[in-house]
Amino acid sequence: MRASWDDLRIFLSVARGGSLSAAGAGLGMDPATVGRRIARLEEALTAPLFVKSPQGYALSGAGERLLPHAQAAEQAALAAEDAVRGQGERLSGVIRVGAPDGCANFLLPQVLSRIGAAHPELELQIVALPRVFNLNRREADMAIGVSAPTAGRVTVQKIADYRLHLAASRVYLDHAPPLATLDDVKNHRIIGYIPDMIFDKELDYLSEIGVSRVDLASNSVSVQFNWARQGAGLAMVHGFAMPAGPELIPVLPRDSTLTRSFWLIRHADDRRVHRMSRIAALMVGEIRAELERLEGAA
Repeated sequence: MRASWDDLRIFLSVARGGSLSAAGAGLGMDPATVGRRIARLEEALTAPLFVKSPQGYALSGAGERLLPHAQAAEQAALAAEDAVRGQGERLSGVIRVGAPDGCANFLLPQVLSRIGAAHPELELQIVALPRVFNLNRREADMAIGVSAPTAGRVTVQKIADYRLHLAASRVYLDHAPPLATLDDVKNHRIIGYIPDMIFDKELDYLSEIGVSRVDLASNSVSVQFNWARQGAGLAMVHGFAMPAGPELIPVLPRDSTLTRSFWLIRHADDRRVHRMSRIAALMVGEIRAELERLEGAA
């Protein structure tokens, strides 16, 4: 028996989900059925594709070798679907977008809401993770990053620049020591990332303005943002998040404002899938417009 696309589709779901239950949920299948299909595929290929453990399913050596071929079959299926449906019709299907916490919370909800309203047959998913996404394992269909990757089979497009501001709530500033220069920051409580959980050098905001101590730390930008809103101290806040925190006031803007960039990262093979390219173009346009709107409002 040869492996069919349906077999490979199930294999990919287990490889990405790491368990039969996660794959079954994504496929709309019972986990036991997924297990039987994987066992049948392994028997047909005369090789174990996964190593099973209490932590879940990890790819075996044979599974790792099969993975790129299964991904190629997936791309061919998507391209075939594009060809049949035509390029001018409404978009449909599932799209999972990976993004860092700040973008996922303060930009993507409204951006993807607008795209979803225009294309109601699209099922849109946002995955907010405090780390770099592995597109080769299809953790997401496309990802937004704060730096451009230099390795892997991916394509990269700059979306736009954005700003970060040292900010605090009026409640905090009314009772805190004076802030006339960056040197005065050492007299204040500082909110920031847990140092050993900064997964990209572009997120090391505080060291760029000469701050080495963090009093209140989290790997989540949203937690940092809410600490600042509650008057806990000074934090680097995304300019596009400022309208969501009207209590926050930028401080020392000439000395502490930083510029960063968002990048759209896609699997290299997706360039041949018109549907993915259309969605990517819509996202880039909507993110640029939303950044301009929010930073203008701030």
